[in-house]
Amino acid sequence: MKWITIFIGLLGWFSTMALAACPSWSPEQAQQEMAKLNEKLSEWDNAYYQQGNSVVSDATYDGLSSQFNEWQRCFKPADKLQQPWLPTQGKALHPIAHTGVKKLPDRAAVAQWMKGKTDLWVQPKVDGVAVTLVYQKGRLIKLLSRGDGEKGQDWTAKAKMIPAIPQTVSGLLADSVLQGEIFWKRESHVQKTMGSSNARSKAAGAMMRQSDPSLLNELGVFIWAWPDGPNKMNQKLEILSQGGFPLTKAWSLPVNSVEEIVAQRETWFTTPLPFVTDGIVVREAAEPAGKYWLPGKATWVIAWKFPPAQQIAEVKAIQFTTGRTGKVAVVLNLSPLQIDDKQVKRVNIGSVKRWQVLDIAPGDQVMVSLAGQGIPHVEEVVWRVSQRDKPQPPVEKMITPLSCLYFEPWCREQFIARLAWISSPAILNINGVSVRSWQQLQQSLHMEHIFSWITVTQEALSQISGMSTARVAHLWQQFTQARQQPFRQWLMAFGFPLPAVVLATLPDSQWSHLVARDELSWQKLPGIGSGRAKKLVEFVNHPQIAALAAFLAQQGIRGFVDQ
Repeated sequence: MKWITIFIGLLGWFSTMALAACPSWSPEQAQQEMAKLNEKLSEWDNAYYQQGNSVVSDATYDGLSSQFNEWQRCFKPADKLQQPWLPTQGKALHPIAHTGVKKLPDRAAVAQWMKGKTDLWVQPKVDGVAVTLVYQKGRLIKLLSRGDGEKGQDWTAKAKMIPAIPQTVSGLLADSVLQGEIFWKRESHVQKTMGSSNARSKAAGAMMRQSDPSLLNELGVFIWAWPDGPNKMNQKLEILSQGGFPLTKAWSLPVNSVEEIVAQRETWFTTPLPFVTDGIVVREAAEPAGKYWLPGKATWVIAWKFPPAQQIAEVKAIQFTTGRTGKVAVVLNLSPLQIDDKQVKRVNIGSVKRWQVLDIAPGDQVMVSLAGQGIPHVEEVVWRVSQRDKPQPPVEKMITPLSCLYFEPWCREQFIARLAWISSPAILNINGVSVRSWQQLQQSLHMEHIFSWITVTQEALSQISGMSTARVAHLWQQFTQARQQPFRQWLMAFGFPLPAVVLATLPDSQWSHLVARDELSWQKLPGIGSGRAKKLVEFVNHPQIAALAAFLAQQGIRGFVDQ
């Protein structure tokens, strides 16, 4: 399907999926899963090449193609890697082969490649359909898809309907071979925030379809190579611009250092462009004669791709986490992947219900992106394995906003989550006590309820294995200081079901005042309706809440001691 960018680099392109651990499948299951995915890839190929329809996004197809080859490396290493299906009519020979572009992973690799090279230029790596344009005696006589780099599909008839492609040229262009990218035109496209927008598929689809020629009006052309053209880059760019290919001059800049390349890459990644890009290309002005060009053999040009906005990852395991209010969240453990500057290994997909709707099992492939503030987010499930071995979620009817105030083995997670909430800066501000700290304290001290730490002695802390004297002193100091927190902070520590804005203006300063309130009394507070009032009455009279309040009174905590 997306042979435009996959074909040349397919054998070596495993930057995010490569070297992942092989699935722990039996030979029979591996055969089943591979056959199923291969069938789907072939189905997508057929729709794409025969009908010009892209059934799935570029990112989905590219990622699953790569995943198939990874499985093949695991289970059938002697077989040739799967190649993208090429259209049978792609038999037209390129007068000069498409070399493809080697992709370098980072700044250091680019700097290494630059050593000893001069007269370097940087261009955006336009994401579209690679083509050859052949002009003879000033007229366009051929337009060929790149295909396998040596042979492609003849699109000459379509070329006459694409306004962006000059049908006649003059001067040095009159007898020339040009290589470039047919792309889907965009307005103010910002790659970092908008991603690929499936522009590559749209461009290819417009070229493949036999109907709706109006789509060809949406195409542009960017010439990135003129083999056997003028030696001077400035001359080459000027002739192209005057001949009807102005984008090449507008988007080709000389560079002298890797710092300039880094800066330009960031600029093109974050500012509006008239096309979709997936990186930058750095090239030498001096090129060998066209007769020496071979697929995969270019040494005078490299690409440095942008970090992808989204990637496919395999679900390795599924975990359930319980928060302090009893809500169960589902967390996917993923094969590690890099998105932008963030390594992603886990992603929270929300509630058990949403997980069930998404129907995710270990072994499935999910599309992951970064949402606001760099938080990993599952966009969709792009592939499901045949064997659906899902873990059982916790029994939610046992887990409620009032459960796990007292420790029980089955609710360890919610109990620890409550302690983490209590110690947070906005509640009792017990500094330096993390979730892991509470886990260690509970394992050693066997605290009965969420306020048991108040009575822990310094001697008891010193008996905990691996806890230093300084750490013991710090915890003791923090626990002692927490006793002095205001009444309202202790109410928040309970998880008191009153909105923060209302709690801040609550006139009551004693627990006994709260117990004395009935539903009508609660409803006199702003924003408190009958439903909330009923919950508040139930909360303060709940046996475990009452017991904890009595405990705090025994410890002399302000607001709980009757005055």
